[in-house]
Amino acid sequence: MKTPNADIRAIFVQALECESENAVEMYLDQVCGPNVRLRRDVKELLRAHQDAGEFLGGTSPGSGIGQGDSNADLSGTQVGPYKLLELLGEGGMGTVYMAQQTLPIKRRVAIKLIKPGMDSRHVIGRFEAERQALAMMDHPNIAKILDAGMTESGRPYFVMVLVKGIPITQFCDEHRLDTVTRLKLFQQVCHAVQHAHQKGVIHRDLKPSNILVARYDDEPV
Repeated sequence: MKTPNADIRAIFVQALECESENAVEMYLDQVCGPNVRLRRDVKELLRAHQDAGEFLGGTSPGSGIGQGDSNADLSGTQVGPYKLLELLGEGGMGTVYMAQQTLPIKRRVAIKLIKPGMDSRHVIGRFEAERQALAMMDHPNIAKILDAGMTESGRPYFVMVLVKGIPITQFCDEHRLDTVTRLKLFQQVCHAVQHAHQKGVIHRDLKPSNILVARYDDEPV
């Protein structure tokens, strides 16, 4: 029996999120099981995707602030005018740090660096797309992008407003918000998502840890 194309595409898209060849193989073991044809079809898509990236050309930047860096905490490292202070979070492509900007002004910011070793054309292309998507946003409930650049070793990064908040579910529980207040807070989320959609951007990874709430003038935002 043939596997629906939608299933193959879904597996293919998820496989692109894997961080290494071993991770891809482990993922295909889980989702394909004994279905040899499904595994073959997905791997053919992955190979075609990789070949398409190579066909487009371009030099892949080196990874790491220093070549050969691991995924170790880089707190204390200087990136341009930014000193990394504290690791805030980690995603599939990058790590986010709280940083101190020193020039031309002094302020605390959030800086997202592409992970060491994640230097394939596909990943860098996605990172650049995320950077550009944020630059298009102009909404009070979406963190603004302030700057972007490359480390000395060619590792892309972008700088955002530092949001000193906590995940929306944690905020609601800690403050024992009633249903009406929770819905009003979630309404802000919907407005932000609508703004992104109007800009032609779909997030694809909305979850409580990506939606932070802080108090401004004693109002949850």
